[in-house]
Amino acid sequence: MNLSEMSDDTCIRFLESHTFGHLGCSGEGYPYVIPINYACEARKVFMFSMPGQKVEYLRARPYACLQVEDVGAAGRWESVIVQGLFEELPDTDERRTERLHAWSLLEKRPLWWEPGTFEITDGISQSEGGPVFFSLSIQIMSGRRVEHRS
Repeated sequence: MNLSEMSDDTCIRFLESHTFGHLGCSGEGYPYVIPINYACEARKVFMFSMPGQKVEYLRARPYACLQVEDVGAAGRWESVIVQGLFEELPDTDERRTERLHAWSLLEKRPLWWEPGTFEITDGISQSEGGPVFFSLSIQIMSGRRVEHRS
């Protein structure tokens, strides 16, 4: 078995080639981790959600992490963790360009709106808020991989 560290460039390429991970943030006394689709470009990860618990937690405590893994055959795996700062991309004149850019990156991914839109049918009205686009600016990143040698 060979365990190795991944370089920053390799971590970024890994993130850019995947679409699904687990977002972790600080809840009320406990960590809060949820599955999420994302798109990565350079040192920013873009995500989408409907208003809810994770958005409330991120607004209150904006430091978060994203973990993405790829588990292959014969015990081979790769995993990247990024830690960074949550930044909401509201539909305002100042942020519209970045919000549209996030949307353009996300919509290239299959089923990019899931599971973020599952809350739409839960009675969220327009007055309670529409889609929330946000980014995680990567401040700390690490990756590891394991390959078994025969």
